[in-house]
Amino acid sequence: MAPLLVVGLALCLSGTWAVDKGNFKTCEQSAFCKRQRALKPGESPYRALLETMELTNTRLTLQLINDNNKVRLLLELYRLQGNITRVKINELKPLKPRYEVPDVLIREPTTEPLSVLSQDENGVVLSLGVESQRVIISARPFRLDIMEGSDVLMSLNSRGLLAFEHLRMQEEKVEDGMWEETFKSHTDSKPNGPSAVSLDFSLPGVEHVYGIPEHADTLRLKTTDNGDPYRLYNLDVFQYELYNPMALYGSVPVMVAHSAQRTTGIFWLNAAETWVDISSNTAGKTVFGKMLDYVQGSSETPQTDVRWISESGIIDVFIMLGPTPKDVFSQYASLTGTQSFPPLASLGYHQCRWNYNDQEDVKSVDAGFDEHDIPYDFIWLDIEHTDGKRYFTWDPHKFATPKEMLQGLMDKKRKMVAIVDPHIKVDSNYKIHNEIRTLGFYVKNKDGGDYEGWCWPGSASYPDFTRADMRAWWASMFAYDQYEGTMENLYTWNDMNEPSVFNGPEVTMHKDAMHGSWEHRDIHNLYGLYVQMATAEGLIQRSGGVERPFVLTRAFFAGSQRIGAVWTGDNAAEWDHLKISIPMCLSMGLVGISFCGADIGGFFKSPSTELLVRWYQAGAYQPFYRAHAHLDTPRREPWLFGPENTALIREAVRQRYTFLPYWYQLFYRAHVTGEPVMRPLWVEYPQDLATFALEDEYLIGRDLLVHPVVEEGARGVTAYLPGKDEVWFDVHTFQKHNGAQNLYIPVTMSSIPVFQRGGSIIPRKLRVRRSSTCMEHDPYTLYVALNLQRTADGELYIDDGHTFNYEKKEFIYRKLTFANKVLSSVNLAPDAKFTTDSWIERIIVLGASKPSKVTLKTADGQEKQLEFDFDASMSVLTVRKPGMNAGADWTVTFQ
Repeated sequence: MAPLLVVGLALCLSGTWAVDKGNFKTCEQSAFCKRQRALKPGESPYRALLETMELTNTRLTLQLINDNNKVRLLLELYRLQGNITRVKINELKPLKPRYEVPDVLIREPTTEPLSVLSQDENGVVLSLGVESQRVIISARPFRLDIMEGSDVLMSLNSRGLLAFEHLRMQEEKVEDGMWEETFKSHTDSKPNGPSAVSLDFSLPGVEHVYGIPEHADTLRLKTTDNGDPYRLYNLDVFQYELYNPMALYGSVPVMVAHSAQRTTGIFWLNAAETWVDISSNTAGKTVFGKMLDYVQGSSETPQTDVRWISESGIIDVFIMLGPTPKDVFSQYASLTGTQSFPPLASLGYHQCRWNYNDQEDVKSVDAGFDEHDIPYDFIWLDIEHTDGKRYFTWDPHKFATPKEMLQGLMDKKRKMVAIVDPHIKVDSNYKIHNEIRTLGFYVKNKDGGDYEGWCWPGSASYPDFTRADMRAWWASMFAYDQYEGTMENLYTWNDMNEPSVFNGPEVTMHKDAMHGSWEHRDIHNLYGLYVQMATAEGLIQRSGGVERPFVLTRAFFAGSQRIGAVWTGDNAAEWDHLKISIPMCLSMGLVGISFCGADIGGFFKSPSTELLVRWYQAGAYQPFYRAHAHLDTPRREPWLFGPENTALIREAVRQRYTFLPYWYQLFYRAHVTGEPVMRPLWVEYPQDLATFALEDEYLIGRDLLVHPVVEEGARGVTAYLPGKDEVWFDVHTFQKHNGAQNLYIPVTMSSIPVFQRGGSIIPRKLRVRRSSTCMEHDPYTLYVALNLQRTADGELYIDDGHTFNYEKKEFIYRKLTFANKVLSSVNLAPDAKFTTDSWIERIIVLGASKPSKVTLKTADGQEKQLEFDFDASMSVLTVRKPGMNAGADWTVTFQ
């Protein structure tokens, strides 16, 4: 009976294919959010006790007092390396310790000296050491301003909304929701009472803020004055609604603020339920109203005010002072790490559905790709592949010989992903459950027993992934002798790791469940990060530390970028869901998570063939490229929609494979620098106001601009090509267009508008084979797009594609440059050692003039004349079979 009950519950949650908003709290229904939002600006009870100030070389401490209740707080201020300021606020003497988030920062950040510039009874001025940057702490009421010269970069508590609910003994008379809270049929006992923290930030000169994923909303965050704040609380939301601030599967409490003058960031390190309010003094003003201000000389500077509210923990905030977008990316990466470097194959195409029925089904789908000449790298198995939803097992009838299946894929240089969820079936005949229970590794309920909830297997318990010993045990379960039937080409997918509890409050775990001495409310948003961390560690360990893991996660937090990939969850086969995938992934990229994608075709419902084709085309130019579909939807392998549509999908997927060298090099750069792979246009054109709210087009790296077709029945799209000194080349037709214009592009069903920036060199592989691994030794074609105003350049990165040997300098990293009619390849890593069989088989120069001859000179001094064709109508020069090794030094001169 149990599994039927689960299916029933699941259907209750998903039955109408639309989110039941009633399952999830609004701010008004969340007691701490309602309390904090009721506070009035401008009435701060906090003042700084300047006489308590202590300054060591790198740390300032200062007590704050709440004049209403005399509770004292301790403020700590640090200047960190790389133009970051850290502010921590905790109770001076809490009744018991308050939770501070571990395991997210990659190390204790390096501090730099602070010094007092001046001080009186009203406040203190400190030097931040960088270009006239200083911090001004005002005493009454407490306020903190960060200045540069005469400009205020950011103010804290300028609106007086700092709030810190101190831990206390329970009083007789209590406000509703402070010591107990009920939502629907669930009661949250709150043994620690109210413990919320809140702080406001003002950003003068700023009208555009971004980040704080995950929300199905616009790239530029909206003001929240007339509705709910943006919510950060990892939740399993069946087919989410678009364009609202509801919480989704992941939370990264990082906001990026951008203006033509500066980019800054705020990282609010708190893993409890969090709400973020945004208001603006220019919000709601029409263009006419703004013009009127301008004509009348209104002196009001645009300003955005942001307020963070968390249910528990402390205030620990990192203020990243830029000043450029790329400075903010490297500042955040210095705190939480960069994007993990994925195996090259994981940047190829992934074929998934809930569920491939059995080994025969897998074999026939695999053969279908060969028959229709569509490349793919990974085929996926969802929950039905297990023995009764017992993870780390195989269904004994449908997947009786998994190694045989995996070997069949390996013979074709392909791979598989199988799902491993963190809810464990309560079953005394199930080894995994017995071991976890015996070891005492389950999350506990408030009464001390193992926490149980309903999920796919029926009654399930949840391992306590906050424990390092539990994570180590979980990792050990991926060993080939533990997880029977697995081989090195099997990778892992962690779903439902918010955690999802079908019969829990808001479809998740009770907040008063216990992780050791901490309540679930303190750690909730960390749970998914820990699950993915332990799983990836398992894949690394099973290979003896040699192979890079691939793990996809649904739930995430700050730092998840270090581990693997993320997708946007249970979307739907609707045009608006295709559109929203762009801002959703752009938002993640801005806060470090580059390896993002959406289910191609939509998870719920069935796409029209037009929508499916357009989604394949858009997905080919997003970082994580996976088709996925719900159990109840008709099959939708790419060849099931007639030969015309099969051809269109084949072409989109093949385009993806030709660009794999560029994707791989960008992921290497993301791994080294923290820069996003898929990025909004304003990252590269930070002073171009026309780019600040664009979300229907984006850049891949610096040099590819993509404007997918996301409207039904579209006959054309208008793409904004940025940069008044730029030229852009259509990658399909080689047509040249000037920058700083809105370009109307007529489209047919085969069109994917993509442009290469003039002044760039992009390596591609044009011999597309059945998988990326089959293309390992294939030759490169270099696409050199010229802009006569500047040198053209690009990079080529090559390694073995799957191990950690790149950390031992086993790679090729080359700078490609075209200047003064000479194309050259120079080693960017002379101390690195790696050889490749790949060579350069073609050079295509866009925007070229016709040379009289083309000469190759290799490192040993040998010269040879090269054959070329010149298309005068398009100014395209094609040099054939130059033949030099991709890892060598060489020059090609165009005379």
